Amino acid sequence: MADYSPVYANGAQPMTKTASTTITGGTIVEATTASSVGTAGAASTKAVGVAAHDAASGARVTVWPLNNVEHEVTVVAAGSVTVGDGVATGASGTAATAVVATAAAAGTLIGTATTTASAPNKVRFIGRG
Repeated sequence: MADYSPVYANGAQPMTKTASTTITGGTIVEATTASSVGTAGAASTKAVGVAAHDAASGARVTVWPLNNVEHEVTVVAAGSVTVGDGVATGASGTAATAVVATAAAAGTLIGTATTTASAPNKVRFIGRG
């Protein structure tokens, strides 16, 4: 995948971490250790941002934070997200629809959708904040 930049960064700055797995740019990543990230799995409670570029395991990777940043990522296979839906992580660093109250209580809510999309298209969302 090509390099990734958020739709709107709202003054946020990316951070640099070590990839603990092979990461594809434009996918959601989660904290795996104090200074490492890996591709987020479904309903992750540890999502921290979106990878700015591809990175091999052990390499440095730039990550755009979730909070108050508008991102655009691929919707989970066979899924769809509608404007105003809660957004959680889907498989392999994708986005999935989520019931806001349920996902918030479970710690899996990563944002609110600002567009509507179904797989394999991309949905925009504003990260929780």
